[in-house]
Amino acid sequence: MNTTASSSLHSTSTPVSDQPRSARNQPQIDATTRIHPTGERALVLGGGGSTGNAWLIGVIAGLVEAGLDVTTADLTIGTSAGSTAAAQLAGATPADLFTAILAAAPMRQGDPVGSSRGRAPNGQVATHMERTGNIIAASEDAADMRRKMGASALELDASFDDSRQKQWRATVGSRLPSEDWPQRTMLITAVDAQTGSPVVFHRDSGVDLVDAVAASCASGFAYGIGDHRYIDGGYRSNAENADLAAGFARVLVLSPFGGRTRTPVEWGLDLATQLDELRAGGSRVETIFPDSEAEYMFGTNAMDLSLRPPAAQAGFDQGRSLAAQLKEFWGLGG
Repeated sequence: MNTTASSSLHSTSTPVSDQPRSARNQPQIDATTRIHPTGERALVLGGGGSTGNAWLIGVIAGLVEAGLDVTTADLTIGTSAGSTAAAQLAGATPADLFTAILAAAPMRQGDPVGSSRGRAPNGQVATHMERTGNIIAASEDAADMRRKMGASALELDASFDDSRQKQWRATVGSRLPSEDWPQRTMLITAVDAQTGSPVVFHRDSGVDLVDAVAASCASGFAYGIGDHRYIDGGYRSNAENADLAAGFARVLVLSPFGGRTRTPVEWGLDLATQLDELRAGGSRVETIFPDSEAEYMFGTNAMDLSLRPPAAQAGFDQGRSLAAQLKEFWGLGG
């Protein structure tokens, strides 16, 4: 199914404790060395910061509202903010999650959705983007980039005590409605900060769900699980890691960053390359990107909490409008 760019569809409660259980602290490093899932439907939730998480929830809630429940996919792949969304959807309904985002920080009456357009980016975000951009520019290839990103994160960690680790775990845990991995296959991506090796966690990895999500979202510092340290899963293979859906008949990719990449195209990490490889392997693929009017909420504004409600609403409106087009693709008829 080919659609126009304006539609943004492109063919292509159990509380979580703030301390990890010691008996489950030593992870199996990479799920992909032992698990090769295949099936009918795969849902890919890409990274995109706080606003990206809200947009993902909104899209899925909008799809469900219009009669298309993609949360029943045989495989869900979550990266960074997408890993949080994947874990949230495993323990709560899309409607409840969407409502909670709108209720947490409602827009004031008369406050236009676009009022934050053009604001200066958060200073910490700008510094982080500059630092990581310099690392990418100085790297020879993807593997070199991952090693350097890990080394940089570990160096930053040297100036912090263990309280940062505990605080981050508590923060991530507070966002999840359950600490239990779902029975359906869910893969959560990260990168080993000490080796630069790509990492994929799943329910048999020996890692708590909250730790897997905390590792996947560790941007700017390295998150520890046992003797290992991890950084953001977006460094594994762009912000989507759609390559992990190889072997699935139908792959739906939600990308808050619209498939953009910060790495050289010749490295082959970009979403377009991943989608070409999936299609070459026989998969049907569709992607949903934010509408052009919503793009300002992502990128340097992705950590602006005040933009979460409009991002969720924009996603909801997109999901509801695109559901009819996607039903046939997802195997639910016209």
